[in-house]
Amino acid sequence: MTADEADAAGAGGARAGVGDDAPSLVGAYSLDTKLAGALGGRTAQAVERAFGYLTVGELLAHYPRRYALRGELTALASLPLDENVTIVAEVLEVRERTMRSRRGSILEAKISDGTGILTLTFFNQAWRARELKPGARGIFAGKVGDYKGARQLAHPDYELFDETTQLSADDEAAKRWAESPIPIYPATGTLASWQLAKSIALLLDGLGPVDDPVPAAVRESRSLLGQREALEAVHRPANESDWKSARRTLRFTEAFVLQTALLERRAELRAHTTTARHPSPGGALERFDAALPFELTGDQVSVGAEVADDLAHPVPMNRLIQGEVGSGKTVVALRAMLAVADSGGQSALLAPTEVLAGQHLRSIVRMLGPELSAELMPTLLTGQLPMAERKKAMLRAAAGQSRIVVGTHALIGETVSFADLGLVVVDEQHRFGVEQREALRLKGKHPPHVLVLTATPIPRTVAMTVFGDLDVSTIRELPAGRAGIESHVVPLAARPAWRARIWQRLAEELAQGRQGFVVCPAIEPRVAEDDGGESGDETDAATPAASVASVLAELRAHPAFAGSRIAPLHGRMSADEKDATMRGFAAGELDVLVATTVIEVGVDVPNASVMVVVDADRFGVSQLHQLRGRVGRGSVPGLCLLVTSAPAGSVALQRVEAVAATLDGFELARVDLELRQEGDVLGATQSGGRSSLRLLRVARDGDVIADARSLAQELLASDPRLTEHRALAAAVRRRLDAEASGYLSKG
Repeated sequence: MTADEADAAGAGGARAGVGDDAPSLVGAYSLDTKLAGALGGRTAQAVERAFGYLTVGELLAHYPRRYALRGELTALASLPLDENVTIVAEVLEVRERTMRSRRGSILEAKISDGTGILTLTFFNQAWRARELKPGARGIFAGKVGDYKGARQLAHPDYELFDETTQLSADDEAAKRWAESPIPIYPATGTLASWQLAKSIALLLDGLGPVDDPVPAAVRESRSLLGQREALEAVHRPANESDWKSARRTLRFTEAFVLQTALLERRAELRAHTTTARHPSPGGALERFDAALPFELTGDQVSVGAEVADDLAHPVPMNRLIQGEVGSGKTVVALRAMLAVADSGGQSALLAPTEVLAGQHLRSIVRMLGPELSAELMPTLLTGQLPMAERKKAMLRAAAGQSRIVVGTHALIGETVSFADLGLVVVDEQHRFGVEQREALRLKGKHPPHVLVLTATPIPRTVAMTVFGDLDVSTIRELPAGRAGIESHVVPLAARPAWRARIWQRLAEELAQGRQGFVVCPAIEPRVAEDDGGESGDETDAATPAASVASVLAELRAHPAFAGSRIAPLHGRMSADEKDATMRGFAAGELDVLVATTVIEVGVDVPNASVMVVVDADRFGVSQLHQLRGRVGRGSVPGLCLLVTSAPAGSVALQRVEAVAATLDGFELARVDLELRQEGDVLGATQSGGRSSLRLLRVARDGDVIADARSLAQELLASDPRLTEHRALAAAVRRRLDAEASGYLSKG
């Protein structure tokens, strides 16, 4: 091969270089060994850039996402466009032709799964014809593109199977080679699956003994492999039984280590002492309850009692309240704040957006009434407040004048202090990291009580896995007097003429004196980038997402909305602009808000009756449920139109239809788990990004999680500091060091 050919191979073919600069001595690596010391600096840097892994243990936990056999082929017809894929296929034919529009040649190789055909395209690399001979089989990896209606991989990576080994069928070693599963790893455009396999093989060859975090008695009772054996079997299985046993072992180990970490954190929090908070007779809480213009629901009463009991003890409360959209979580949280105020303490409410923080403050002031508001001085503190107002708010918090401080991330700033922080309320926990909750918690002289709110219903397995350090309370009951919401899917792929009816229906609601939201996934129109065919010819571009700017222009030009007051609301607007827009809408000075998901949570306008979600398939189930909850909040019935161009039978359309079919957020949470792809439940990516969970899936592994949690509880009861289980302690430390801030916060 010439130097030029070698350079080209490095760019497009089976690349050299993985582990090439690794140390030549085979040493005994541990799971904590740095990859640079085990694989060499160049390879370690490539792995870190692709996945963020730094240690041997982290890369060995990058498990294969599936296994292929050398004799089997991949269904090419179902390959998704614009995704990186790794496939097993056979070369049918190879031909070279001259490019029309510029100098040089194109080598095209057609590969097949026996039914479908995929084209491999290489520019100015005619020498590949010596490798890609008809009949050759191998693994091919690249991004699936489309050229003139045909699937293609441009400049793919590949690794061909060794022909001589294939032909030596009488040889026992060759037979084992032919029958052994091929691990296919989550890969990136720069690191192919087989490159990862080679690096992992180097690590396994040099890996010393691995202490098992799962106690021997537990392994034996559940027929699990040892940790070292499981790592070998998952990455280099001799047969299907090997990798299945390994995955079962590693899945349980992951659940066991994770639950131990969560329970340790829970115990650590409970080991602190804090100030018990009791409401005083005739105090703020008693006066607030007496003036309430409505009766609390049964769930609000029972959950409020759980919170009051937590506050009354000198052990810091760490409780999650999950409740349906509009179920009245804020009232429960406010009553807790008043109990703290009665005892002389302050409460901080952390909201994810400026809009929601402002909405919370206005809602609290309205519920408290003028007398209690003057006494407790609720204060807003956000990053975009004018400096003079911000200083004033910080002084009120530091001096203890303000008993309730509502804010965004600005509350966490080093310059913000409190006289006596007794309660931290975190709204929409999934939008914050554990480290942010912790930073606010540390502002108390004593550890404050912590109350976490979420309007995203959480199945039990997710609650155990994500919020395992918190006690969980649930509010299912909705307040009486709600008019309810009708939800309809508008399937434009099948019914394009229905688009006109969407705006007619919105106009009809406005004619009755009501207001509406129109939600779009993007702020500005985005021009889809040209994939490029063989020579940069135009290709069919993916449909760009609907934008606030384009829909706003469409509505303002529509005859049905002549005279209607329509305004945008999105994250690029300043805090003052957003606040003024929201205030205007709440006061009835605006008829329609064309917005992004900035209005997803907390926005409360009882006169808003219609929610139109454009490109609804681009939102998740919980997001759609949250958006829908912005209407039907008063005596005016709500209407939600979920507009989608998703094709019939697609998972995207099924998600939208599931939301339209029920108002029960807990049922939707269950459906969402079933519809989502593996690995996506906690926001993890499937093709190269770091996953929060490796093999464990909350949608499927509820029994494993529950079993692991029960065992972890027993073990920690007898050995709370893990002094007799050092391997488990080390595994917990690795887990928390690597992923705690990103993982434990996801919801």
